[in-house]
Amino acid sequence: MKILILGGTKFLGRHLVEAALARGHEITLFNRGKTNPHLYPAVEKICGDRDGNLDALEGRHFDAAIDTSGYIPAQVRASAGLLASTVGHYTFISSISVYRDFSEAGLDENASTAILPPGAGDNGNNGQYYGANKALCERTAERAMPGRVLIVRPGIIVGPHDPTNRFSHWVQRIARGGNILCPAPPDALLQIIDARDLALWIIRMVEARQVGCFNAAGPAYALTFQQMLDTCRNASGRDARFVWADEEFLLEHKINPSTELPLWIPKTETGYSGFFAVDCGRALKMGLVFRPLAETVLDVFAFALDSSSNARETGLSPNREEKFLQAWNARIPA
Repeated sequence: MKILILGGTKFLGRHLVEAALARGHEITLFNRGKTNPHLYPAVEKICGDRDGNLDALEGRHFDAAIDTSGYIPAQVRASAGLLASTVGHYTFISSISVYRDFSEAGLDENASTAILPPGAGDNGNNGQYYGANKALCERTAERAMPGRVLIVRPGIIVGPHDPTNRFSHWVQRIARGGNILCPAPPDALLQIIDARDLALWIIRMVEARQVGCFNAAGPAYALTFQQMLDTCRNASGRDARFVWADEEFLLEHKINPSTELPLWIPKTETGYSGFFAVDCGRALKMGLVFRPLAETVLDVFAFALDSSSNARETGLSPNREEKFLQAWNARIPA
């Protein structure tokens, strides 16, 4: 197949390229040429900007297009509208963040999605209204190519080249060993998916010209925070000891969930208790499979050792972590 990828050089996009090339497809990339432009020298690259410069795509025919970089409806309206007459199948990479309410576990693809508040405008603010904009992007793509759109809603994507460092933080921290401050309770659920598993499944869905909407989180079993940490410890072989501090303590000490203890969702975040418990049954029935978590851990650790990694800094600094560990131990009766 001739596949156009909008983006393709950052995280999930580069894994999509590699999966497609491995399966013998002809790939064309369309992006601004600013992120990792050295990648894939043998792949056709079209330089442009989906925020107003799509001219180079006019008249180009492809069997399928994969949109990894659409965040606001105007972008998707322009790209999908332009490609509607020259592309047979359109995949839009969305997010489970489109759902309006995560207060209940088991959300499936029929759950209500977020909406922009009055006055937010068509584009809104990409950060503040990320989920609502993604939901609008989904509908925009379907309007442009009715009956030809595959919508993929991933959860937390992990693996090599992850720029967020959310999962990678725990892999690297456990590799350093010692006492590690962790957010209780240990049995809190967690859903993560290796970008390579997601990418391969998406390419196979494109090959089958599958349409419709699919949640794509993982793994296929109920994973807990402690199981994730135990897997990291076992894979690294380091002497790491988990110190589970309760939410009241962590919030009292103003520890930031997203930047200092990644993947922790406090119960005070009302409406998010089911964020790591969405229903991915439809995707599983369509062949989505997951590699062992230990394999992802080892690959993430190897990638982190690469000095060229430019992942975002996350996690508690050693000094802050030691301070909080001492404070936690001091409040626990001997």
